[in-house]
Amino acid sequence: MTFKQMNISEPVCRALLEKNYSTPTLIQEQAIPEALTGRDLLGLAQTGTGKTAAFAIPIIEQLLADPTSQQKGAPRKIRALILTPTRELAIQIDESLADYTRYTTLRHTVIFGGVKQKSQTDELRAGTDILTATPGRLLDLMERKTVSLSTIHNVVMDEADEMLNMGFTESINAILADVPQERNTLLFSATMSPEIARISKNYLRNAKEITIGRKNESTNNVKHVVYTVQAKDKYEALKRIVDYYPQIYGIIFCRTRKETQEIADKLMQEGYNADSLHGELSQAQRDAVMQKFRIRNLQLLVATDVAARGLDVDDLTHVINYGLPDDTESYTHRSGRTGRAGKTGTSIAIINLREKGKMREIERIISKKFIVGKMPTAAGICQKQLIKVIDDLEKVKVNEEEIADFMPEIYRKLEWLSKEDLIKRMVSHEFNRFAEYYRNRAEIEVPTDIRGERTGRGDRKEGGFEKRSRQAAPGFNRLFINLGKTDSFFPSDLIGLLNSNTRGRIELGRIDLMQNYSFFEVPEKEATNVIKALNRAKWNGRKVVVEIAGAGEENGKGRENGSNERKGGKRFGGKSDERAPRYENKDRKPKDASAKDSKSTKKDKPSRAERGYSDARGPKKKDDWQEFFKDKEPDFSEEGWARRKPKKK
Repeated sequence: MTFKQMNISEPVCRALLEKNYSTPTLIQEQAIPEALTGRDLLGLAQTGTGKTAAFAIPIIEQLLADPTSQQKGAPRKIRALILTPTRELAIQIDESLADYTRYTTLRHTVIFGGVKQKSQTDELRAGTDILTATPGRLLDLMERKTVSLSTIHNVVMDEADEMLNMGFTESINAILADVPQERNTLLFSATMSPEIARISKNYLRNAKEITIGRKNESTNNVKHVVYTVQAKDKYEALKRIVDYYPQIYGIIFCRTRKETQEIADKLMQEGYNADSLHGELSQAQRDAVMQKFRIRNLQLLVATDVAARGLDVDDLTHVINYGLPDDTESYTHRSGRTGRAGKTGTSIAIINLREKGKMREIERIISKKFIVGKMPTAAGICQKQLIKVIDDLEKVKVNEEEIADFMPEIYRKLEWLSKEDLIKRMVSHEFNRFAEYYRNRAEIEVPTDIRGERTGRGDRKEGGFEKRSRQAAPGFNRLFINLGKTDSFFPSDLIGLLNSNTRGRIELGRIDLMQNYSFFEVPEKEATNVIKALNRAKWNGRKVVVEIAGAGEENGKGRENGSNERKGGKRFGGKSDERAPRYENKDRKPKDASAKDSKSTKKDKPSRAERGYSDARGPKKKDDWQEFFKDKEPDFSEEGWARRKPKKK
């Protein structure tokens, strides 16, 4: 089926053909006929499936059917409203409308925040048929009586799930309250969340639901790969992945604006062709970055979810998740940036062990399993980069006329080199940077979560109980802090505490979050400054206590917190998160040792409280359980028992 066969008007078909749109996509084929009848529509499809044309074409056709639309000089009133969550998507939709209405007299306008209102209000006063807007700016202009929605016949909510996630629910309610009830409403989303179900029930009437693929399912053109690393190795893993794909053209998603800017700065400092996109940039800066990225002057775009929402960039090869999003459905939107228009793409997630549960939830939502990626080795990366250099040399276009005047001198200077030597030097010129960087660099250790054995966060020992590793990573110090889960203190709170009380960026290693206290690792050179800074701080009105955790943990005598509380808990069944440490009395003598030596050894032995007992020993009395073992020695092999010394006679 073609657009012409769908009875699309000649001016629109002509414009579509100039954009090389000859046949409709699945979402367009199903949505356009329904929307042309004036029926409300709920469209569920992944990004890159042609949703913009699916709602834009029927709107244009309905407006063209109105005789007043083709009258030159006729006053223009807003008859169609398209709501989008972000400025980038609003601009993108308006550009598509410009393409589709090229051979018509229809007018379209886009308004969004982050820029001065005057130019936008001037366009509105001049009159427009189709208005594309972000909810915040539109509501602002409505309150200023600059725009009226009383003449609207069509409303489109694009990326509706994201608008709800961004907190635009009240704004949407206020906007639609000013729109006539007799309207045609089209709602498009990549996922079918409970919020989307609720809003469709509230605003759509007798809606036709169109689903391309299964609900919330990712496109089949995207391969999902996961790399599991320790938190401290995340950036190094990112570099290795980028280096392993020399022709990469992709987006790196980060969780926060701060992290986005930090990662982008690091990549740029190390020579990567990258830049950042987040909400703290001005509109002019965001437009400049996006323009560079679209024309491939940028190879890597480091962005937040909000900034990259709805970006329509062709031929992205990779999407890299620098950690998984809090909202698992956001992963669907991220991965949908690649594998568009029938092309293939790869969505990569770099996670730590604690994100395994979130990964499984994402697998359930997208109905696909992640492929476990093998971390690229130094040798593999160098090989890939070498092949790239060779491929680039093969593709070089030689302009004989322009270089003819220079060649004699060049031949003279290089005549002492053989062909083989010349090739080696040209390749090495490009290749040496990677070879030198990875020559003596250690490979990234991949943690495992196999039951019975765990690396990176401690080892699983006998009986299913965990004995946490007490050793800090090389180059790091392990610190104690008197805040834990009962204080509603989590890793993000620790990061915030460090950021607000220390200067510069403090690299964090392993974090062990306990019930009543926690341990975390910082570089050795930063440990003293961190301790001083945090010990002057308060958190939710509570004084923060931080100290070196090593000494107390090794011998069992150090404070577990800064206030001598919660020292040693019960070994089994108690409330303490960490088991009482096992002690090896290196001074213990054989059974035939002298009494004197035995007494001195006993003095050095840790007290009952230090060994994890919370109650006093009390008076000695006969153990009743011994009468059950008159003929044989009891079995003390189970964990938790301790073989007692025989009493002296």
